[in-house]
Amino acid sequence: MTAVQGDVSEHLGAVEEALRDLGLSGHAVAVRRPATLEEVDALIVPGGESTTISKLLHEFDLADGILRRASEGMPLMGTCAGCILLAKEGDAQVRATDTRLLGLMDMAVDRNAYGGQQESFEAALELDEIGTVEGVFIRAPAIRRVWGACRPLGRLDEAIVMARQNHLVALTFHPELSPSTGVHRYFLGLV
Repeated sequence: MTAVQGDVSEHLGAVEEALRDLGLSGHAVAVRRPATLEEVDALIVPGGESTTISKLLHEFDLADGILRRASEGMPLMGTCAGCILLAKEGDAQVRATDTRLLGLMDMAVDRNAYGGQQESFEAALELDEIGTVEGVFIRAPAIRRVWGACRPLGRLDEAIVMARQNHLVALTFHPELSPSTGVHRYFLGLV
């Protein structure tokens, strides 16, 4: 779990619970330094503020390591702001803030697609390969289109809320705030 900004403790707790649910040994760690990145088997880029996370990933010398490890097949999941960073294309807000995307997934995202903090909401989502989960959307992006090897795994109306490209997973919502560990169990299954 990158631990430069965002819902770090919530994801750490969800991963620990998912490991227990699956009967797996291991533990979740906060990744703040390149040396720690080299020790993990999978990585989550959490929600938070995408421009800030992008800047901190570069400032802490994590961005290049993430790109390399992803190219080597390390499973990687981005939630909310993390989803934005995994995309190859961002909207005008992404460009206006000079957010440096990691550009790992064949998808285009719209930042704050549903509005600001006051427009946050929850919705029951039916996700392929997982089932029904409660999605928590906080200043959430939307995946507007996918191409190449990227495929949608869930939608809310016309927007894609979850996509997968091989060992990479992107979600526009916050699974760490759901009472279910279904998304985290699914992600751990990629390791």
